[in-house]
Amino acid sequence: MKTKDFYFDLPESLIAQHPSVERGNDKLMKLDRYSGKTEDFMMENLPDLIKSGTVMVFNNSRVRRSRLYAMPIANENLPKGAEQSSKEVEFLILENLDFKNFAPRTVWKSMTRNAKKQKAGKQFRFNDGSVAKIIENPQDDFTEFRTLLFDHALDENWFERNGHIPLPPYIKREDIDEDAERYQTIYAKETGSAAAPTAGLHFTEKMLERLKAKNIEIVYVTLHVGLGTFLPVRTNNIEDHKMHKEHFFVSDKTAYTIEKAKKEKKPVLAVGTTSLRTLESAWNAEKNILKRGEQDTSIFIYPGYEFKVVDSLFTNFHTPESTLMMLVSAFAGKDNIMAAYKKAVQHNYRFFSYGDAMLISKN
Repeated sequence: MKTKDFYFDLPESLIAQHPSVERGNDKLMKLDRYSGKTEDFMMENLPDLIKSGTVMVFNNSRVRRSRLYAMPIANENLPKGAEQSSKEVEFLILENLDFKNFAPRTVWKSMTRNAKKQKAGKQFRFNDGSVAKIIENPQDDFTEFRTLLFDHALDENWFERNGHIPLPPYIKREDIDEDAERYQTIYAKETGSAAAPTAGLHFTEKMLERLKAKNIEIVYVTLHVGLGTFLPVRTNNIEDHKMHKEHFFVSDKTAYTIEKAKKEKKPVLAVGTTSLRTLESAWNAEKNILKRGEQDTSIFIYPGYEFKVVDSLFTNFHTPESTLMMLVSAFAGKDNIMAAYKKAVQHNYRFFSYGDAMLISKN
């Protein structure tokens, strides 16, 4: 199957650059995953579209202020008169690496702008005076990855002081105060994501209460969003694409609730592709149980995949030729998704992280 099979034309004007004025005041398309029928609603209609007894699974990962800027430190070993760069360098910190030879939380994997110019041995000074050096790491298998060794351990307070909200590149502006609130879900708890689990951005406390009042059970998983979710597909054949590992956690309560729902044939609705990937990764089909605890996944879901846990999916509208387009095409059928996206463009739905939503279920 070709990557280009998942391309669609999208006017740039439909890529949401800001969230809606009020959280949850978004359009909602309902798509029947079997018939392909679509209906137009608003987010406020969601509780009426979900069956009583459904279990909804949310990802409670919190976005880290992981976009950072640093100035290169002059290298005294360069020949006299050699040019020293004085331009600020942008880093997107992805995850802490456990290197035995270094202190905990001092080694971090990052994506680096203009990475070809950032060689091992170069040092950088961050806003608060912290210094990091690029070190060799054979696991940096993509050219934009760099491994940073800091002069002290980094905690979340350090990121809060020095970092920026890591808005995706299709949002053509710098982060502002509004993003500190609106690029987090209201139930975000466990810090570690380099991008928001954006399907959850539509939900308000009032909406959660309305869902509970309809006897819809709400549980949480944690998947820290990283490269496995948003790295672009660079291969012509999708089967050749390599998904990067992401870390997730399933609690005893969530696992028990999902197992009980499957036994009782109650629908399981994943809020976001990250929740779906968590559930499908943790499911043991032989024992019909969900594996508990800390785990990793590099699952790549594309057409032909047989879903084991999730019956319905609440999600945003995704980028052309992305792994997320392939996932929703696997869930609802490629032709159904492409037709629904064409309608979404015609009806001026807003796309991507701050855009409108889609509920994929069975009527």
